Amino acid sequence: MSSLNVTERLKIRSLSVERLRRRAVTRTLSSPLFRWRYAGTGADQILIVPQELRAADPSFWSEVAHGHFGLASQIADLKGASPFRVDPPSLAWARELHGFGWLRHLAATEEEEAAAAARELVLDWIATRRVANGIAYEPEVVGRRLISWIAQANMLLEGLDARSYSAILSSIGQQIVALKTTWRSAPDGIPRLVCLIALVLSDLSVSGHDRQLKEALDALIEELNRQILDDGGHISRSASVLADLILDLLPLGQCFHSRGRQPPEEINAAVRKSLGFLRFMRLGDGMLARFNGVSTGSPATLATVLAYSAEDFDVRAVARASGYARLERGDTIIVADVGPPPPLEMATEAQAGALSFELTSRQYLVLANGGFPGPADHSWDSAARATASHNTLCLAGTSSSRLVRHAQLEDMIGGLPIRGPDSVTSEYSEETGYAVLRATHDGYLKRYGLIHTRQLSLSPDGHKLDGMDTLGPPKGQLRLKQDLPYAIHFHLHPDCRCTLEDRATCRVKLPDGRFWVFRADDASLSIEESLFYVDSAGPRPALQIVLRGTTFGETEVHWSMRAETADVLG
Repeated sequence: MSSLNVTERLKIRSLSVERLRRRAVTRTLSSPLFRWRYAGTGADQILIVPQELRAADPSFWSEVAHGHFGLASQIADLKGASPFRVDPPSLAWARELHGFGWLRHLAATEEEEAAAAARELVLDWIATRRVANGIAYEPEVVGRRLISWIAQANMLLEGLDARSYSAILSSIGQQIVALKTTWRSAPDGIPRLVCLIALVLSDLSVSGHDRQLKEALDALIEELNRQILDDGGHISRSASVLADLILDLLPLGQCFHSRGRQPPEEINAAVRKSLGFLRFMRLGDGMLARFNGVSTGSPATLATVLAYSAEDFDVRAVARASGYARLERGDTIIVADVGPPPPLEMATEAQAGALSFELTSRQYLVLANGGFPGPADHSWDSAARATASHNTLCLAGTSSSRLVRHAQLEDMIGGLPIRGPDSVTSEYSEETGYAVLRATHDGYLKRYGLIHTRQLSLSPDGHKLDGMDTLGPPKGQLRLKQDLPYAIHFHLHPDCRCTLEDRATCRVKLPDGRFWVFRADDASLSIEESLFYVDSAGPRPALQIVLRGTTFGETEVHWSMRAETADVLG
């Protein structure tokens, strides 16, 4: 935990003023005096039904038919009641319920009984939500619901009687107007983009609303330019948000073409850059590297997104704006975190993993950060965000980043942000076929006067990784008044086994029977328990290799990992 510095106090004041401004605009536009300008001509027709690109699970219908509603890694037993009339197991569950993204699962069954149930549930929602408040009317939830209803309009409107047809279209029209007046109050980041994408999609797809298209489109382009960095990463430094964003942006192009319009280049550029960044962050196991909020995910979803890429991207070695580096040789891939935390307002899921890295060998994840827990259980969030849950050095049992506790700030951004390191530098080079990364961070400088430096060197065939971790002062020499303990963590994926060979060596066995041999001569090596948080069922037990020692002010630890085949070892 940490008290606020002057810069952070100014930031909070700025965020507070901006929130007050947005709320004032929302109240003004929501008043009867101004609301009329968004009313349009209602919604009497869906002109375009955009394609639903997200993968669907037809088995969801079987669960619903048996009275269970599984969302956000939790299942509600309906006991014969409507899902809109039961107590939600969690806020995440409630948001997914009212966002109606699950309609695609019912549509995928191609069964009339499932389609009839979908129509009944939508009409039930309309009947129970006559007052526009609560979770169901959070701006980003309204946005997701509009996207879902419009994408499934063929299923929802087919064969309806005139009264039900009118009820659904009237509700869509009312929700469009509500979102046009409230989107500015959505949390910064992806939620605000979802709102604006929904508005642009609605203006293109629903009759009578395209006269407000320019206003929504200009706002969307402005947000995309601000949130998507030059290298395609998101300002939050979380790669996981990009896959869903791309799946929302791609159908917009279809809608523009269907209306005889050219999609704005800014939208195409955002998709193109983001696709390149996802390729950069994808490891050999088909998943995104687990940094800064990356949680449970599906390789199929990521593969689906990347399949929409019309270009064969050259994967770069460094994503400078986002603060990541990639070393790839042979069938070994390493992605490392070499950037500072995102801005405070985007740092509620950021993690203290400065200079940490993940490693895959072929399709197997070998060294894995703890990752971020799923949406169902937040009790592990603090532990997962700590430096000790990452493959990096932890000094004196403390994290390289500090939690910032401030009631007003937490209320404004919806969680606890982190601060520091203030400076993270990195340099990537290629030397006689080796991929070499050298990086430093100052997360321990103010507390202990020390800089952490890490060097990784991956051999041309990808079969050997040499590492060096250094603690020392920014310049000159330093002798601490009291020696400080350090621990360098190397967390193994739960599917990997590890055995100690001697005081300096251990062997890591991969699921396919191959081995990697880990060795360190400058610190005490031990095999300890660990947790892998990225699992929908909850944290999985795992093992970690830990190098421990003490520093008097200047310390250098050399370690290495070398691939060995099972045949060689007998």
